[in-house]
Amino acid sequence: MAKPMTKSAIADHLAKKAGLTKKAAVGLLDEIAALAHKEAKNTFTLPGIGKLVLVNRKARMGRNPATGESIKIPAKKVVKFRVAKACKDAVLAKK
Repeated sequence: MAKPMTKSAIADHLAKKAGLTKKAAVGLLDEIAALAHKEAKNTFTLPGIGKLVLVNRKARMGRNPATGESIKIPAKKVVKFRVAKACKDAVLAKK
């Protein structure tokens, strides 16, 4: 399996494709990430990739794997990423 792209490699690729400097491409990536963090509570969508959504989890009963004791897991909010259909189709396409 190939190694995942690093932030630097992504910035380099974007800089070459868009005719930007690498510093500007890194700034663009940082700005997109900052905007995603700020807007995740309202749902942040990257068209063709997916969206960040805030989900409320209910309280539930769990089990301590070490002792087998039942414990109550409290309700909480979590951030989830939902992959877009276009992305799934492109990545999982039959060859």
